[in-house]
Amino acid sequence: MPIFSKEVRLASRPQGEPTLDQFAFATVELPDPQPGEVLVRNLYISVDPYMRGRMNDAKSYVPPFEIGKAMTGSAIGRVLQSNDPAVAEGALVSSFYGWREGFVAPAKDVQPIDPKDAPVSAFLGVLGMTGLTAWGGLFKIAALQNGETVFVSGGAGAVGGVACQLAKLHGCKVIASAGSAEKLAFLRDELKVDYAFDYRDGEPLAHLQKAAPEGIHVYFDNTGGPQLEAALSSLRPHGRIALCGAISGYNHPQPGPRNLPMAIGKRLRLEGFIVSDFVGDLAEFHKEAIPALLGGKLLHSETIVEGIDNAPAAFLSLLRSGDTHIGKLLVRVGE
Repeated sequence: MPIFSKEVRLASRPQGEPTLDQFAFATVELPDPQPGEVLVRNLYISVDPYMRGRMNDAKSYVPPFEIGKAMTGSAIGRVLQSNDPAVAEGALVSSFYGWREGFVAPAKDVQPIDPKDAPVSAFLGVLGMTGLTAWGGLFKIAALQNGETVFVSGGAGAVGGVACQLAKLHGCKVIASAGSAEKLAFLRDELKVDYAFDYRDGEPLAHLQKAAPEGIHVYFDNTGGPQLEAALSSLRPHGRIALCGAISGYNHPQPGPRNLPMAIGKRLRLEGFIVSDFVGDLAEFHKEAIPALLGGKLLHSETIVEGIDNAPAAFLSLLRSGDTHIGKLLVRVGE
């Protein structure tokens, strides 16, 4: 019996904020897997802010999406057919073949996962690249130490939420920003951050001065823009910034922080990174994260959208100021 897959394709490149018109759908028949290949039915696909940059025809650390071809991204699926002895039929696997219901690919392109008692979707969130990004940025890039004060912008988002929790697990004082009353309540009540503020309510620097009069040691930057500028003013001498994202400028680029020269006199360290820098550290990360998750010390917060048809709208919601989702944003495309 033929197996069909609906996929999302890039229809055109946006100028400024993307719209639904930039996406198109197609249904394709999946071939039988050839030797060394597997056929996978996706269960969940990940939508992430960095994908906005891939809509542009510009060189970056990840190749741009191609017009008229299926988009790609992280996904979790189940192997329906395998023509490779290394991957069993029925196995759960992670891949980079998101934005589609199913696919045929070389077996080497999928990585079997064993969820044990963890939710399957957690391997796209707190136990996946999202969690690894937060962990790597905090401890490998910013060298966060127990008991330090850290500011996390976008604290109710996927990466930001994990960063807040990991810092709390290490006895740190955590300051976090978000963009709605619901998200602030989540930060305070669920993630137990020490101080949460709406980045649109007053000046970010005023909040940082109130929360940490003596300054912060580390800034985990998910936003860039005014919050990066505020952090530069608030950082103590020899402070560190982990540059994870700059979502405030993805649709409409912003000028750099006006106070960047402060990094000289304060001897600050600003370092950008991408999650692939830490792939070799995944086992070390899981050694800490899996027991914390199973022990209830690390929350797996997620917002799930149903159906491949809703994937573009879900993605666009990530890029808008005041979006309502909390935690990791996923699209469920199969059972």
